[in-house]
Amino acid sequence: MFPGLETEPRPEAGPTPLQPSRRSSVLAPEAPSSAGDADPKGSLAGRQVCQRSAYGSCKALPDPYEDFMYHHLRYYGYFKAQRGALPSSATLQRVGKDNPRFLLNRSLGERDDLISDPLPKEKLLYSLMLNSPLLKSRQLLYDELGGVNPRLREPQDLFAFISSSGPLQAPRWPIECEVIKENIHHIEWVPPHAEYFYQPTGNEKVPEIVGEEKGTVVYELYSVPTEGSYFTNSRVGGKRGIIKELAVMLQGPEDKTLLFESRFESGNLQKAVRVDTYEYELTLRTDLYTNKHTQWFYFRVQNTRKEVTYRFTIVNLLKPKSLYTIGMKPLMYSQLDADTHNIGWRREGDEIKYYKNNMGDGQQPFYCLTWTIQFPHNQDTCFFAHFYPYTYTDLQCYLLSVANNPIQSQFCKLRTLCRSLAGNTVYLLTITNPSRSPQEAAAKKAVVLSARVHPGESNSSWIMKGFLEFILSNSPDAQLLRDMFVFKVVPMLNPDGVIVGNYRCSLAGRDLNRHYKTVLKESFPCIWYTRNMIKRLLEEREVLLYCDFHGHSRKNNIFLYGCNNNDRRFWLHERVFPLMLSKNAPDKFAFRSCNFKVQKCKEGTGRVVMWRMGILNSYTMESTFGGSTLGNKRDTHFTTEDLKSLGYHVCDTLLDFCDPDQTKFTQCLAELKELLQQEIHKKFNELARATDIEGSWSDISLSDIESSTSGSDSSLSDGLPVHLLSIADELDQKRTYKKKKKKPRQTRKQRNEQYQKNNLMQELKFTEDAPETGGFASTLPKQPTFLKKSENPSSSTMKNENPRLNESKKPGFAVGCSPKRSTDANQEPAPGVKPHWPRSRYLPARRGRTAVPAYLSLHVCTYP
Repeated sequence: MFPGLETEPRPEAGPTPLQPSRRSSVLAPEAPSSAGDADPKGSLAGRQVCQRSAYGSCKALPDPYEDFMYHHLRYYGYFKAQRGALPSSATLQRVGKDNPRFLLNRSLGERDDLISDPLPKEKLLYSLMLNSPLLKSRQLLYDELGGVNPRLREPQDLFAFISSSGPLQAPRWPIECEVIKENIHHIEWVPPHAEYFYQPTGNEKVPEIVGEEKGTVVYELYSVPTEGSYFTNSRVGGKRGIIKELAVMLQGPEDKTLLFESRFESGNLQKAVRVDTYEYELTLRTDLYTNKHTQWFYFRVQNTRKEVTYRFTIVNLLKPKSLYTIGMKPLMYSQLDADTHNIGWRREGDEIKYYKNNMGDGQQPFYCLTWTIQFPHNQDTCFFAHFYPYTYTDLQCYLLSVANNPIQSQFCKLRTLCRSLAGNTVYLLTITNPSRSPQEAAAKKAVVLSARVHPGESNSSWIMKGFLEFILSNSPDAQLLRDMFVFKVVPMLNPDGVIVGNYRCSLAGRDLNRHYKTVLKESFPCIWYTRNMIKRLLEEREVLLYCDFHGHSRKNNIFLYGCNNNDRRFWLHERVFPLMLSKNAPDKFAFRSCNFKVQKCKEGTGRVVMWRMGILNSYTMESTFGGSTLGNKRDTHFTTEDLKSLGYHVCDTLLDFCDPDQTKFTQCLAELKELLQQEIHKKFNELARATDIEGSWSDISLSDIESSTSGSDSSLSDGLPVHLLSIADELDQKRTYKKKKKKPRQTRKQRNEQYQKNNLMQELKFTEDAPETGGFASTLPKQPTFLKKSENPSSSTMKNENPRLNESKKPGFAVGCSPKRSTDANQEPAPGVKPHWPRSRYLPARRGRTAVPAYLSLHVCTYP
C-alpha cells in the first residue's frame, strides 16, 4: 500500500473455495471415479466387454484402444506404471440401477425394470447408447444429479505428470554430459544479520594467470559439446557408461589438494588448475553448443583445511562490467554447518577483484574474478555459486507439494505446457478461484507470469516462488486476487538450460528471449507454446499484465523494462504499475532504473512480442545478483527472503493497480508527468539551452528521452544455428506464399488510363506549388527527434503558438520546395545566372559568437 495515502478499505474477499456454496474449479476436469468401483459387466465405468461362453461364465476381453495406448505409452517412455495404474478414459460417473430417472440396460434391447416416470425418446436413446457394449461412448458424462445432459469429457494429457504418490521425474540430460549419481540438496536459510557489500581497499592482489603449463590440472571435463555441434539426443542420467573420477587421487591424509566437482544439476565448472598449495585457477564451461556466455558458476570442493587462506580465480568471464567491481561477494555453502548448525548459503570472500585478463582467443577479451576465503572446517564439503541455486528438481519438489495439498490443488491446476528439446516437462499453472457462473468466469481478466528463460538467472525463480507462496495462501488479499483474475504461470521456461548449468541459452545454443517470434516449434518449443498459449488466452479474455522475471548482472536493485505506449488514450499508463511497485517496495525497487524504450535488437523478446500482441502492461522484471542501494537495505546483499518478498509486492501492487478507487492511479499519473517534465528539462540542459516548457507532453517521443537498455554482449542475438537456417527459410517461404495474393494482370487500356491519371496528378501538384516557389531552401532548422510534433491535424493550437513555424509561410519562402535542377551534367548555367547550390540548414552564426542550433519551443496538447 502507498504510505501516507488513505483510501477506502478494500472489499473483503469472497467465500473461500472450500465453502459448499462454491462449486469446483471451472478450469479443472472432474475427478474420475475409481476403476475398482466399476461393474465389470454392465456399468458405464466398465472398460471390458462381457461375453457369455457356452458354460455360462463371463470372459473379459481387453479394450483394443486401451491396450494399444498402454503399449504405446510404455514404448515411448511416457508411462512407466503398471497396467492397473493406467488412467482409464472411460471412468464415467456411475449410474445406479435404483436411480428413478434412468433405465439400466445390460445390452441393446434388454431392460431390467420399468420406472413409473415415462422417459422421452432422447433420454432413452442416450441410456441405450451409453450402456450398450456395442454403442456406448466413453466420452460422455452425466451431471451430478443424474440429469441427462451429456457432455464431452476433457482429453487426457499425453505426457506423464507429477504423481502425488510416485517419484519425481528424473531430469533428462544430453547424451554427451556425464552426471554423478549423488543427490545435491541445500537447506533454505536467511542470515540473521545483513550481509554488506565488500568495500574495495585498492590494494587487492591481481594474480597473474599461469595456466596448466606451470600448474597442475586437478579437474577437467572432456566430453563437452561446444560451438559447431548441436543437440541430438537425451536420456535420464546423461552419458552412458561408467562415470569417470575426474578429480586427482589423494596421496594420503596429508595431501591438501582440493577435490572439485560440478557434474550435478545446474553445476558449471570446466577445469581447475592448481598453481600453488592453496591457489587455484578455474575455467567455466560455456553454454552447451556455444563458445560464450560464461557468467554463472556453481561447483563443489572437498578436502578443505580451516584457518588457511585459499585463493580462487575464474579466468574466462566475458562481460567487461560486473557487480563484483562494486562490492558483490560470491556465495558459499558448508555442508557441516548445514548439518550441525542449520546454516545455509552465505556471502563470503575477501580481496575481491574483477579485472581484464592478459589472455584471450584473439576475438574477444577475457575477464577474471579473484577472491580469497577461509573454510570453517577441516575435511568439509563446500559449494560456491554466483547466486542462490534453484534447480529443476527444486521446482518439481515444490509443485509436488502443491499437488498434494488438498486446499491449494482446488484452485491451482498443474498442466504440461510442452516438452523441452531434451524431453523435460515445461509446467503450466492455472490459478483462480471457482466462479459462481459462466458469466463471472468469462469476465475475469488474465495475468501471465513466467521465469527462468535464462537458466543462470536463478534469482527469477526465487521471486516466482515468493509469488506462488502468496497467491496460493489463505490470505484475504490472495483470495481476492484469485476471485478477480486467472493467473497463467510458467515457472521455468528453460528447464534444459537449468539442468545442464547454462547461463543464457537452451540446448539449441541460442538465447530463447530473442526468439519469441520464431516459427520453429520443434527447435524452440518452450517459447513457441508459451506464445501460442497467450495468443489463445487473448482470444478468450483481456490480459491485464504480462511479466517475465529475469536477473541483472550489472546493476543493483530491482527494476522493470516496459514498452512506451503510442495510444494517446493510455499515455504513460504503462509506467503506473512500476511506479506503484516502487512505492510498495521502496528499499528494493528503483523506478529511476526502469526503461520503456523499444529497441530493434529487443524485438524478439517476450516483453516486446507480447506488447505487439496487444498487452499494454508488458514487462521484463530485472532483479540484481547483488543487492540494494536504497533505504534501509542500502549497501546490503539480497537474500532469498528479499526476493520472495518481492513476489508478494507484485500481488499487492496488482491490487492497487486495479483498485476501483482510482485515487492512487490518478496520483501516479500526475507524478509521472512531473517526472517526465524533469527529464525534458534535463535533456535541454544537456543541449545548453534554457527552455520554457508548458502544458503536457503527449507529443514527445518518450523513447528518444530514455537511454538504451543494452550495453552487454548478451543483448545481441546470434541468429539461428546453421542447421536450422534452411528449415526457417522454408517455413517463411510457405507462410509468404500463403499470404501473397496474385494481382490480376492489367490490359493495355487500363495501363494507359493509369499512366494518364498519374501525369495529370503531377501537373496539378506542380501548378499548386508554383506560386509559392521562390528559389530558396527553407531556413527552418532541423528539430531534435524528441521534439517532433504530432501530425494530427486537430492540433491547431501548435501552429498559432509557434512563431518560427508560421514565419516560414511568409511570401518569398518555400517550405521544403525548390525548383528542379537539370540532370544534364554538360549543360552550362546561363550567363549572369548563379547556379543553384543547396544552402545550409542552419542560420549563419554571427561573428564572435558560438553557433547554437535553434530549437523550436515546445508546446503540446494536454489530455488526461
